[in-house]
Amino acid sequence: MQATVQWNDQNGMLFVASTGSGHVVTMDGAPEGGGHNRAARPMELLLAGTGGCAAYDVVLILKRGRHAVEDCKVSLQAERAESDPKVFTRIQFDFVIRGKNLSEQAVERAVKLSHDKYCSASAILSKTADISYTVSVENTAETDE
Repeated sequence: MQATVQWNDQNGMLFVASTGSGHVVTMDGAPEGGGHNRAARPMELLLAGTGGCAAYDVVLILKRGRHAVEDCKVSLQAERAESDPKVFTRIQFDFVIRGKNLSEQAVERAVKLSHDKYCSASAILSKTADISYTVSVENTAETDE
């Protein structure tokens, strides 16, 4: 895996990251830190990436189990240390999984597997942060067609 980050604004703190998979992500800082608030903060992307990693796992586990998952949303709230390095100290994941006839047990299992075994980003961040999660299952009605 690889990435390149290029400073792109000599009058601010705009950075453009190019990933090894050929994608581009823009990052900026808050005005009080010299940025112009034109893009997500690097730490916001780290948090979002962790949510993406976990959600990816959950959907993949459910699909492989032949569960009719239709939607997966994870909201994250994080706290950071007061002093540098301002690492994450607490992260709360709130999963909402929607689908047809989803068992709460299967969804809970998928989230637990992501948390305990598969999500590399969570595993890294758990070295400094207390990670917790909630799970909500929303079953959709079958339609007669």
